[in-house]
Formats: sequence, structure tokens, C-alpha cells
Amino acid sequence: MGQTHVIVNPLSGEQITILRTAAETAGTVLDWELLLAPGGRVPSSHAHPEQTETFTVIEGRMKFRVGWRRLIATPGQIVRVRPGTVHHFANAGPVPARVSVESRPALAMEELLETAAAMAREQHAARRALPRPVDLALFMADFEREVRAPFLPLGLVRLATRRLAGLARRRGLDERYQRLRRPVLAGVDERN
Repeated sequence: MGQTHVIVNPLSGEQITILRTAAETAGTVLDWELLLAPGGRVPSSHAHPEQTETFTVIEGRMKFRVGWRRLIATPGQIVRVRPGTVHHFANAGPVPARVSVESRPALAMEELLETAAAMAREQHAARRALPRPVDLALFMADFEREVRAPFLPLGLVRLATRRLAGLARRRGLDERYQRLRRPVLAGVDERN
């Protein structure tokens, strides 16, 4: 096993510890542990077009919405989210929840988690309620295999984000986003 590292998202209350990387598993899986503060939640509903995500609650209570189904998971319970299924999760209790998570195949999920946290830190520092639209479009274009917006047709979303991201890159409007991505791409630990 390589060096374990922690990714902190100040907006969602997520602390993510990468346990096994894509490189360590020949791309088959990314194993990570999620520590979610009371009141913490994934920033928005989303789907993973090509990945299965499996959550095993270790401590605390987690609230999940998987498709149209809502459930509470407690220690020992497993929630599996199939590719393309819209889902959302949150801490449903008064204490931190600890969850083991498996993303199969790994794809660039670790980079997505790192980039999302870097964007959240920048957003938090600027006291903005939402990410900058151009940054979001660049993020969605970079990670279209790993994540997609819910409920909208995939082709339409990809067309819109690719065009907006391409326009941003051609006009040099991606400088801030690239600055946030640079430590992630270089493997520099600026995650905390």
C-alpha cells in the first residue's frame, strides 16, 4: 500500500482518506474512507456514468437517496449504487459517520475528489454559495466519466459542458481552475 493521504472538503464536512489508489489496484478500484461531520452531506445529487459505488457504514448513521428510494444505513449495512443511478448522501446523526467506500472501476475518482475539495476550499475562502459556473463546466468536462449531473440527458449535459469548457480554455478563462488542479495533477499534497 502506498502513502495514505487525507482530502478535506470544508463545505460538505467530508474528510476522505484514500486507502488504495487506482495505481495500486491496476485501476480496478479506489478504496477510501469517508468521515462525515454531523450535518455533513455530499454537495449535490449526482450519478457516476461508469462506476459502481459501494458504501459500508462503519460508525454513525447515514441517510441515502438512491434513485427515488430513501434509506437510513447504520453500522454494518451496505448501500450499493449502480452506474448511472442518481444518488445523494448525508450524515443522519448527531456524531460523525464513518463509511468505507469503494469506487469500481477507479477511473480518475481520486483526482475528482481532490479537485472538488480544492474548488470547495477556494469557494469557502471567497464566501461564495455556489462554485463559479466556468469552474464547474471545466470540472464536469474533465471528469465526465466519473460524474454527471442528475436528471438531465447525459448527451445534452456533455455537449454543454464540453462547449463551455472549450470556450473557457480558448479564452484563457480556465487559469483559476488550472491553478486549483495543478497540485492534484502534480501529486503535490496541498489538500489540507
